[in-house]
Amino acid sequence: MKISNYVLLVVIVVLGVVVMTQNKVIVNLKTEYETGLGGGDISKAQTIDSLQHLADSLYDENYPCQIELNRYQIAYQIFLKRNPKAAEQYGTIISEETE
Repeated sequence: MKISNYVLLVVIVVLGVVVMTQNKVIVNLKTEYETGLGGGDISKAQTIDSLQHLADSLYDENYPCQIELNRYQIAYQIFLKRNPKAAEQYGTIISEETE
């Protein structure tokens, strides 16, 4: 059970870093846009829109993966309760034989 929690934790941390990085880039570009566009620099505005679209699509792509990961974790916990020996073997396989 520890391994699935570690995998889930790593996935959540990586996704959090990606989202924060994307958000930081978007905020920086928006402030540049607000302060430096005065004359209507369309290329910067298009860059902001492009990055916002990229961040939105990454979130949309990540959502089904998060749902699937949660289902696997719940299924593993149920499996652990129903058949502890088999679940332990499965956890050993995941942690030691798939690296």
